[in-house]
Amino acid sequence: MNISVVIPLFNEEESLPELAKWIKRVMDANQFSYEIIFVDDGSTDLSWKVIQDLHQGNRQIKGIKFRRNYGKSAALYAGFATTAGDVVITMDADLQDNPEEIPEMYRMVVEDNFDLVSGWKKKRYDPVLSKNIPSKFYNWIARKATGIKIHDFNCGLKAYRSQVVKSIEVYGEMHRYIPILAKWAGFKRIGEKVVKHQERKYGVTKFGIERFIRGPLDLLSVIFISRFSKKPMHFFGVLGSLVFLVGLISTITVGVNKLVALAEQVPAPRVTDTPYFFLALTAMIIGTQLFLAGFIGELVSRNASERNKYLVEDTLE
Repeated sequence: MNISVVIPLFNEEESLPELAKWIKRVMDANQFSYEIIFVDDGSTDLSWKVIQDLHQGNRQIKGIKFRRNYGKSAALYAGFATTAGDVVITMDADLQDNPEEIPEMYRMVVEDNFDLVSGWKKKRYDPVLSKNIPSKFYNWIARKATGIKIHDFNCGLKAYRSQVVKSIEVYGEMHRYIPILAKWAGFKRIGEKVVKHQERKYGVTKFGIERFIRGPLDLLSVIFISRFSKKPMHFFGVLGSLVFLVGLISTITVGVNKLVALAEQVPAPRVTDTPYFFLALTAMIIGTQLFLAGFIGELVSRNASERNKYLVEDTLE
């Protein structure tokens, strides 16, 4: 099979029929063998009924329905697990991503040998203050922190070599930074394509003000997990050593000052009267805690069970 299209959705009943027809038209025009996997992330409208009707009319359309809302990362993870295509395309269900971009993105993966091609919504039809400016800021930070030179990490329209989606674990809110996860999994050929962004035709955006907080926190999480998930002691151990060293130097300073004062027979201040005593005590306690955190992290990383377990209410194959 050439292409698997994975589409996470939440309350998008109005857009689904039009989107399915649009994708089918593109696939047929390019003679691709394909499947469309709609992942209903606990919708409360008639989205699943629409998907069932679409499945009856086109057996290339498949579906997964979560019993409740888990988030976009969970939907992508579940969709990735069922894909059979050589190239996996992800896109949003709100008609803001253009299926006409699929053939060229497919070509870039197959012929240009990219592992991942990320869309770049160079011209956006989103609110400037609530989406455009925060998006540019987060993307700038992500580029500087990871060295991945793409402009839109969170663009829903992406193309992946099948091995990529089978090798990475997307959970929590990590869908924003899949290129980073792919890079740290060893897939370094990451490309970018300017894509056409459509104005929202139906419904409203499902992302609220909380993304202003989640965005930078997710970036810190994915960088830490990518680099230290298999070796947490390397992070906490080094940090603990540095803090412990500060405490040790403070302790030596307190001791030397006391000995010098006694040797010169001058009144020596009590140890607890100097700030170095409290600095040393605090640093040693924190250093010890960091070491313990590293050891616990090592134990957890070796014994953690699967985190991606979701209640699936129904499937269409």
